Amino acid sequence: MKENLSPKSRPAPSAGKGLSWALLGVGVGAAAGSLFAGSVSALGAYFARRVVTPDAVPDQSLEILALVPTSEGHDVILPANKDSTAPGRYSLLFTSDTGHARLGEPKGYRLGDGTVTRAVEKVYYGEISTAVRGRLSGLVYDSPADLGLIHKDVEIPIMGGMAPAWHVPGDSRATIWAICVHGRGATRKETLRALPVLKRLGLSSLLVSYRNDGVAPAAIDGRYGLGATEWPDIEAAIDYALGQGAQEILLFGWSMGGAIVLQVADKSRHARRISALVLDGPVINWIDVLSHQAKANRLPEAVGKLGQWLLGNKAGRWMTGLAAPLDLKILNWVERYDQLRFPALILHSEDDDFVPIGPSEQLAALNPQMVALCRFSRAGHTREWNVDPQRWEAEITAFINGVVNAPRPGDDAAGHI
Repeated sequence: MKENLSPKSRPAPSAGKGLSWALLGVGVGAAAGSLFAGSVSALGAYFARRVVTPDAVPDQSLEILALVPTSEGHDVILPANKDSTAPGRYSLLFTSDTGHARLGEPKGYRLGDGTVTRAVEKVYYGEISTAVRGRLSGLVYDSPADLGLIHKDVEIPIMGGMAPAWHVPGDSRATIWAICVHGRGATRKETLRALPVLKRLGLSSLLVSYRNDGVAPAAIDGRYGLGATEWPDIEAAIDYALGQGAQEILLFGWSMGGAIVLQVADKSRHARRISALVLDGPVINWIDVLSHQAKANRLPEAVGKLGQWLLGNKAGRWMTGLAAPLDLKILNWVERYDQLRFPALILHSEDDDFVPIGPSEQLAALNPQMVALCRFSRAGHTREWNVDPQRWEAEITAFINGVVNAPRPGDDAAGHI
């Protein structure tokens, strides 16, 4: 989930001329009400459609000010903002994502001109010397090979075709597979950051794609299902892992990938094989996220509520483009806290301004037997690893060592959590 959901600004309508005061006095209330209702409908439809529609064009809002030669290679100079000055290593995706470079820690922050300098550690592809605009990303690496890891390119059959995935074989715990699920607006590259710790733990890893992510085949309606429709693609990944000798499954999910993972845990026919969940900046409650996004983008409350209604009702399908309405209630794990019976580790930043930490806090408080919350700061959305990779990996190591091969309470005859 990387994009801004706000609509483009619209000019305020001008008042009509030549109206008599009597007519104005009688009709202004009705006219204002009609105008407001029309605006709410239009904005609500835009908001709802924006939530479930993949971006056709990558974000290009970051200006690349200069590329400066150094004794070690090059530095890039960027406008200073919360993201560009954050600690850690990041990626610079430039020229409509046709270029990808890895950036190091901030080297200098010039208060006078509001710029920040970062080292260009590696250019994976593209011509950065001619790039003028792009975006920062937390994904950092481009493939498992960039981490020095042997991997296999595999394909997983899903509805509509084959979904590419990376399989990194394990060693000491090779029969335990970590299936890694990226978030909205991202690709499987987002999950590469988990590979070093998973490899050290001896696990096999499967980094997957799923419908509408630009790598796997698109769904019939070409719309995100916020986890409600994507989960069968991850079920297919579990089928593949079990067919390759997996005995236990760990599910990792970032952002909307967390919502997908929770649906897999709820619905999978392989629930008895699932050991635990690791969720990074997860969407625990879509209703909360949508309300937050409406407020953050200064939309009237009525617009946000209408957007939710359109997503969840048949009458809204012609506005959203969804093949079927989405049940936001089944995606609300704060309300369903007592139905979650798998051990889950949540890693979430307190300053996440896209998916607020609140629902993660609530879920951990309501179900402390199953849910552990690890708080980060200054990480924004799903960049906990970038800000503090040592802590991120230590928390996951301790959690996985604590749950792997441990008895799993709550299994029932139906195989559901």
